[in-house]
Formats: sequence, structure tokens, C-alpha cells
Amino acid sequence: MNGGTTIVVSLFLPYTIHFEHESPPPPRSSLPRRTQTQADRKDSSFDLSGQQLASLLSGAAKATPTPPRTPAATATTAEFFTQVQPSAATYFPRPNDPRTLVRSDSHIPEWSGSGLIFNQPSSTTDPGLQETILEDPSAAPAGRAGRNLVPRSRTHNSRDQSKDARWDKPWELVPSPQGNGGLNNAIRAAINTGCLKNVLTVGLIGFPTDKVPVEKRDEIHEKLESEHDVLPVFVSDKDYAGHYAGYCKTILWPVFHYQIPDHPKSKAYKDDSWKFYKNVNQAFANKVIDNYKREDIIWIHDYHLLLVPGMIRARLPDVQIGFFLHAAFPSSEVFRCLASRKELLEGMLGANLVAFQTHEYAHHFLQTCSRILSVEATEDGVQLENHFVNVWSLPIGVDPKDMAIERENPEVHEWIKSMQERYKGKRLIVARDKLDYIRGVRQKLLAFELFLNKYPEWKDKVVLIQVATSDQENAELEKGVNEILNRIDTQHSSLYHQPLVLLKQDISFSQYVALLTVADALMITSLREGMNLTCHEFILCQDGRASDKKYGPVILSEFTGSASIFEGNELAVNPWDYQNCCEAIKIALEMTEEEKERRYRRMRDVVMQHSASYWMKNLTAHLAKVHDEHYRRDMLSIPRLSYPKVKDEYEQSKTRLFILDYEGTLTSYGPAKDTVLTSPDRVIDALNSLILDNKNLVYVMSGCTMKEIERTLGTVSNLGLIAENGCCLRLPNSDEWIEFPDSEKTTKWKEAVKSILQYYLERVEGSSVQERHCSIIFHYQKTDDDGDDAAEASARRAGDCANHINDACQTQRVKAVPTKDSVIIEPVEYNKSTAATHIMKNLDMKNRPEFLMVVGNDRDDEVIFRWAKNLSESGEVKNVTTVSVGNRNTVAMTTLTQGTVGLLNILGRLAKRSA
Repeated sequence: MNGGTTIVVSLFLPYTIHFEHESPPPPRSSLPRRTQTQADRKDSSFDLSGQQLASLLSGAAKATPTPPRTPAATATTAEFFTQVQPSAATYFPRPNDPRTLVRSDSHIPEWSGSGLIFNQPSSTTDPGLQETILEDPSAAPAGRAGRNLVPRSRTHNSRDQSKDARWDKPWELVPSPQGNGGLNNAIRAAINTGCLKNVLTVGLIGFPTDKVPVEKRDEIHEKLESEHDVLPVFVSDKDYAGHYAGYCKTILWPVFHYQIPDHPKSKAYKDDSWKFYKNVNQAFANKVIDNYKREDIIWIHDYHLLLVPGMIRARLPDVQIGFFLHAAFPSSEVFRCLASRKELLEGMLGANLVAFQTHEYAHHFLQTCSRILSVEATEDGVQLENHFVNVWSLPIGVDPKDMAIERENPEVHEWIKSMQERYKGKRLIVARDKLDYIRGVRQKLLAFELFLNKYPEWKDKVVLIQVATSDQENAELEKGVNEILNRIDTQHSSLYHQPLVLLKQDISFSQYVALLTVADALMITSLREGMNLTCHEFILCQDGRASDKKYGPVILSEFTGSASIFEGNELAVNPWDYQNCCEAIKIALEMTEEEKERRYRRMRDVVMQHSASYWMKNLTAHLAKVHDEHYRRDMLSIPRLSYPKVKDEYEQSKTRLFILDYEGTLTSYGPAKDTVLTSPDRVIDALNSLILDNKNLVYVMSGCTMKEIERTLGTVSNLGLIAENGCCLRLPNSDEWIEFPDSEKTTKWKEAVKSILQYYLERVEGSSVQERHCSIIFHYQKTDDDGDDAAEASARRAGDCANHINDACQTQRVKAVPTKDSVIIEPVEYNKSTAATHIMKNLDMKNRPEFLMVVGNDRDDEVIFRWAKNLSESGEVKNVTTVSVGNRNTVAMTTLTQGTVGLLNILGRLAKRSA
């Protein structure tokens, strides 16, 4: 295992600052809105003071059964769960306990951040949008209507910073409710189990820092680093507001979740926050670079920091970098809507390993890179010009051990007893989501309304408790949700029963755990979500003591990452299909105990296996593996070809096999990479010299057709030929070609591909199609007279073409590979190693080579390099030499930087040794 430190980089640190002294009350507009229940609409005068609320909560667990409340009395529904004003305890029951779990799916209301919770300073900037990117914001006329989207300081002079009285009084570091709760839990679990030893976390402190005195910044930095092994990144309030509220939340988050910001009220088209996004990413990269030590591992997390891997790679070329995206990754059609799509992809590709929650998201990323960057994407990753980037998927999990400890908290047991008493005789469906356009709360409530209308026998027996943390940016959505709530209350509420409890505020962690424990079912209807760990925590909470085991079903949107790992044991639903969701509720409530337990056991096995520590351990191991592979394939790590060593092995061998690539290896490419290359006399002389020794068997492999390679090298007798990158083989002293692909199948896929290529021929000026025996090449090479825009448009069309063919012809075992000036369409099952394998199989034991040399220069040659390497490792061939000509990353054992001249020189010298 790596002996360095693991540097974990995410937007927010797991710690922030808590100011214990009283601060001025926040502006009224920033206070949370009290939950609107049925009583709010009928009797708005009913409310509870702080003392009354404390009395109610303290006596809830001990209260004797009381008559059912009337609708007017349900105003205490929200207060039953938590205080209206959130506090640190809402998110961290025991903020000074470093073992305390955070909620895996953190939904901190946007209006609060952590400022209202910990008495922290508010921002000095307005995270609004610039009125238009076409105008200078400083020249805008005073009083213009509309919010300003470029963050703008409220002070007239950035040097004029009034002193904040908070810093004159004591403060302390506490666990932060912001950021990625699942990641923080995973890191803690990995440390506890020994998977990680030295961890250094890099991120923001969690509140605006423009007014933090310089000496206090140094004090914060020293305390965080010495006590908690974390490094704070300080950015200006302007950069942070533009980065987070601007680019991340207005552009990236919606697009990554298939919500294209093109509706009339969206201001995304006016957005000028890209520069702030880059500034924050650069600040993070600089912090990591300044603190990096040799052998450190760098892990960068989530969509807030997509540019950081590339920024670090530019300064630290050999560093080990992993990137994990916790959110969903959209299909290429959606991602290409981003104006800065290339920069984002290139930033991510600065990592050695780019990892995702599910195989679907990884596939989308590979497809997007191929389409937008016109690079080759394989199942394992992306082949760039000089290096390979691995792409992988591994779902994050929760920590069962810490969750079990949390469930034993006495406060949790008190809440369990209180909730069981309050909802005695009722079937509870629970949910906790952020109230936005992505989590599907509206769709869920509509499905529940349909269920109550369609199955009236259940309306007095079931309660949906929906915790929906909200912000002030979704007023229209909240209005729609309230309309559904009003209809359900009007039609289905009674003096004795309220079927829908909608809490537009968060609940404490102990209440959250208790709610998951007493629930009869969980319902998640996200329209798109990276993972969703609430269902994992629900499963762990359902397996309690013998008296409260419920094995409640999980109704789960098929568009969440978790749905891909439960293997059908959840009740999968399409949130847009209200009838489907309605029936899932009915199935969940009427499911037999045996069926519940069967499904539950299988889901629990998945949760226990895909735990947080398992995720971190496997990610770390996989990154180390791919980084080692990249290091071994890097040109700086591969030794030069040693002629004395090759000479000795050559002379000691009785039988020898040479497989030599032609284009770019034995001879240089023409000025425009001509299809038929002119063969220099020196190449023919070198081949003839080798073949004169009857111990030598020589093959030349090419991408050319059979006729083209025969026309070029046909004068060399006893020379074996491999055409069309391994699809065709001609043995020495033979005029017959062996064609590996089935001609009937080839004809079939060619017809399908040519109909697709016709579309692109009509749209890419100067393009052409070259049909070979077993492959097709779509040429779109541009001349020097074409502008950059035309070349970029052609490359984009080529990427589209490759993806189109790969999707349409997948079942026909055909692949399309985009290159700089063409798209090569060829069979998946046949390559240069296919021909090489056939050569070895047809050699009798007497003629099996003791010496094997394979020489190539391009990505097509990597498969035969691997084939030769396997022969060496298995001992089937005693002396194996693989050579990559030129400067590129490769799996070949040696390199020859002198190019074709150097290769011909070595072959000539070996031939002379034979003579």
C-alpha cells in the first residue's frame, strides 16, 4: 500500500467554526418558513412558544394516550419532530463527538448554509446573475430591474472591511453539516478499519471569509491542520458566490441531472460565472500542489471541482490522482449543451482514474469523451494522445457499524417510543428529500394522492411523512406542492386522521433514525440522482431488535444509482408514471411478511457488502493499480531497446519470429498519411536480409488492404503479410489469403454502416468513405486552408458518427474509432493479435520460435504487444522483445525513439550477424 498521505479534496471541510456568543438575529427574509399544515390554513393563531415546545418534546415519550387531535390541533405536527429554528443539534446531535455520523444525503437548506446554525458571518456578496454578459456590469444604469448575477461586493471599497465582533470572543471547531456527508462517513469508516492511515482533507471552511482578519485565518489554518489534519482553502466571497450559487447550482447541477436550464425564467443563458468556477478550482489546485509530498495520493470529489485534476496534472505530471463524481453524469446529448464542455472533460481527464457511482454514468462519460473530444473510448477508459485514463464505477455505501452505534443512542429510543405511540395503528410511509425539481417530491405527492383516490379503503390507515427541506429559490414548486397538500387535506383528512404530513424543514439526526426505524415503507422518487443513501440507512434501521423488525419495502426511483445495485429487490418505479407509483404503494402495504423479509435480506446483503469502508478501500486499491500501469507504460519509464541484449538473444536462438508493423514503423507516413505508402528500397533490403536466414520467419502487418500491401511488398519472397489490422493473413510462400471475419456477416454490417455514413457525408464538406475488405474508413481530414471552426465542426461530426455507429451496430460486433482525421469502422473480434495467434497455432513444435520480436508504433499495435507479453510471462517463448517506435505511452517492453531509421539500422545489423 502507498506509504504517503491520502489528500481528499472536496468543496467543504468536515469541520467549521461555531461562535458560541449571541449574534444579531438574521434578516427576516432568511429565517425558515414555518411548515404550512392544515392548521396554518384554518387557524393561523395557533403556535407554540419555545417553553411550550420544550415541554411538549420532553413529555412526548411519557405521555398517556390522548383522544385524536382535531385538524386544528395538527399545528404541532411539525413541532413534534423538531424546533422551527434549526440549531447545530439538528444536524449534529453531539457536535463535539468526532465519531458522530452525519446524514449521508446532506440536505442543508440553501437559506441557512451553516450561518444560522453556528452564528457565522453572512456573505458580503450578492450571488445574483449579471443582467447580460454582453454588457459591462459596471456600466449598467442605476436602478435597473432584476438581480445581478455576477457576485458584487456590498462594500464600496474592498479594503473597507468593518471588524466582525465575533472574532473578539471565543470560537471552536465543530463538525460541519455542509458538504458530502456520505464521503465524510466513508473516510471515517476507512480510518477506523485501517483502510486509510494518513488522511489530509482540503476544502472550504463553510462560511464567507472576506472579513476574517489575516491573523485569524492563520490561527484557523494552524488549528485545523494540527488538530484535525485538514487544510482550509480561502477564496474571496465573490469567487465563491459565483462558483457555487452561479456556475455549480445554475449550470452544472441542473445539466448533470437532465434539467436543461432553458425555461423562460432561467437566467443560465446570461451566466458569466465560468471565470469564478475556474478561480475556485485553481485555488484548490494551488493548495494541493503547495502541500503535496512525494508518494501522496490525491482524491478529488464531485462536480464542484471538475477542473482540479487537470490543473494539478499540469504542475505535477507523475502524481497519483483519482476523481470521483458523486452526482449523476448525463448522456452526451445533454452534456454537450454546456458551453465549456471541452474544458470540463479535459479537467476530469487529468486524473489517472475517473470513477462514477454506476456503470451507466461511466458509459455516458466514455461516450461523451468520444463524441466531444474525438478520442478513442474503450470499456476500460479513454485513450488520449500520450496516455490512458481509466474509467470505473463503484457505488458508495454507508457505514453499518457506526449506524448501529447511533441507533443505540437513548435519544433515538425515546423518539421511537414517541412516534410509535403517536401513529399507533397507522402504516407509515416515510421520505426525506430536498424540495427541488430533481428529487421528485411533487411527483411523489401526486402518486400518493392518486393512491388515496383509487383505494379509499386505505385513506384512514396510512400516513405519508415527507420531510422536504426547502429554500427560497423554488417558490413555484413549493406553490404546486402546497396545492397538492390542500387537495389531499380537503378530500381525505378527518377529525381523526391526517394522511399527509409535510415538513418543510429538517429534523434532527436522532429523529431521522427513529423515523426510519418505525416506518413501514420508504418512498424515493428522484427524477435523477447519483446514488441516494437514505435507502441504505433505512435498510439498516429496519433490522432492529426482535420486537421492532419491520423489513419495510423500499419504493425506489429507477433513476437513482441505488436502483442499479439492489437487483430488483426494491420496488422500482418511474416517477413520471403516477399509476406505477400508486400501485407500488399498494404492493408495499399489502406485501406478505415472507416476501418483505426475502427482499429485505437481499437488499441488506448489498448494503453490508457495499459499505463505506469497502468503497474507499477498493477505490484506493484500483487507483494504485491503474497508476502503476500508467507508470509502467509511460515513455519515461520504459527502457530503450538494448541492441547488445537483443543481439545475444538473437544469436542464441535456433528459431526466430519477427512481426513488424509497416505504416509509421518500417517506413514513415507520407505528408497526408497516404493509404498506399511507397516502400523505400532500404526496407525491402532489410526484410530480404532477414528472410535469407532460414531460422527467421518474418511477417509485416498493415492497415492496408490485401491488394495494397501486396502491391507494396509483393516483391519480397517468403514474406508473411497481415492486412487490415489483423483481419486477413497470408502465410509465407502462399498466394492465398485467410480471411478471419465471416463474409456474410461483414456484408450485413457494412450495409448498415454505409447507410449511417451517408448522413454524415452529406453534412461534412470534403469527407469521403473508403471501403476495405473487412473495414470502412470515414475520412474527414481538413486542409490548411480550412478555418479552426470548420475543423472543429468536422471533428464534432466525426465524434457523433463514431457514437452513432457504436450504438447502432453494437450487436453486430463492430466498433468505430475516431482518429485525428478519420473514423475507422472495423470488427471488434479481429485485430493484429488474432493473426498472430493463428501464426503460432500453425507452427509445429519444431518450428516454435525461441526468439520473438514485435515492433509497432500505434494504438492498433497495443493488442499484439499484450499478446507477446503473455507469451513471455507464460514461458511459451523464451526470448520476447516488444518495441514501440516513437514517443507514446505503451505496454511494449522497450522503446526506440530514433524512429524508422533506428529500427532499420538494428534489423540490418541483426541480418549481418546471421550472414
